[in-house]
Amino acid sequence: MSSKQIRYLIFFLLGFVIVYIIFDSTSQPNVNDLSGDFREVAVYRNENNTGPILRVYAVTLKDSLWEEMEKYGELMPYTKYGSTTVYFFQEGKPIPKQLVAGENNFDPPVKQNCLAQYSKDANGQVSFIKKPFKP
Repeated sequence: MSSKQIRYLIFFLLGFVIVYIIFDSTSQPNVNDLSGDFREVAVYRNENNTGPILRVYAVTLKDSLWEEMEKYGELMPYTKYGSTTVYFFQEGKPIPKQLVAGENNFDPPVKQNCLAQYSKDANGQVSFIKKPFKP
């Protein structure tokens, strides 16, 4: 092979790798790929960027699709040593308007409408609880 052919081969392989990286990056699954018509209605994130970052989400959906809820939780951002919590609510029922940090993330009267809770704690432990506030 001549040096010109080797150069073309290297450029072709480099172009192929770049196209593959772009395709792979843009074809990652996201929350829009899930069925259930998920909609974020409230979000809380603490302002602490030097310590643990706490994220709390309230999400509505049309039907109680347990597997889809768990997948949605897995797709939410998570920071090492931080925590992410997602509360799922049935669309059309009362939902929290605002979320806060702490033990109770939203008003107690709305808790009865919570379908599920997905949590990922500071150690990376995942929990998915169906009807977390039902007696």
